[in-house]
Amino acid sequence: MTRDEVLRALRAPPPPVLEPPPSDWEDGPADRRAAVLVPLVDRDDGFTVIFGQRSRTLKRHAGEVSFPGGRIEPGEDEVAAALREAEEEVGLDPARVEIVARLDSYRAGSGYAIAPHVGLVAPPLVLVPDGVEIEEVFEVPLRFLLDPANHRRESMHWRGVDRWYSVFEYGPRTIWGATATVLVNLLRILRGER
Repeated sequence: MTRDEVLRALRAPPPPVLEPPPSDWEDGPADRRAAVLVPLVDRDDGFTVIFGQRSRTLKRHAGEVSFPGGRIEPGEDEVAAALREAEEEVGLDPARVEIVARLDSYRAGSGYAIAPHVGLVAPPLVLVPDGVEIEEVFEVPLRFLLDPANHRRESMHWRGVDRWYSVFEYGPRTIWGATATVLVNLLRILRGER
């Protein structure tokens, strides 16, 4: 997709759902707020998406693939939190990011209401994982993610119910959970499916 096609698609969807509905993974209200950056790098050969591989030593979500992001601190808005976290976790310079859209909020099973913001990123980039939360930073071509053959649905039995989730496999990496849900929402918008 070209830059113009991405911008046209992102500006066309209906207003996002700002109050996230409860997920089928968790009961009760979201008691914490977080923001993530969905970074689309405008490379010469097409867009890529930046992800981080979380440290395997973390207590929560160890080893999972995620977008840069985290808790919204007091006095901070969603965009400031997403940009701050991206700089802290993967070394992404906020000056290289143009925020172009806010996707639907997502209510994660961890109790977080996640606000995803899409940012177009201008190369050149020097991405460096912080080594604490993120152990590796990598990019996935957007065309790979847009190909329906690279997306599958799986289920697991959890708390007495079968629960479905999206999965993308890219080389040795598995993208699933909240990250895959946000990604699927973005891909549906880019394909004009919503």
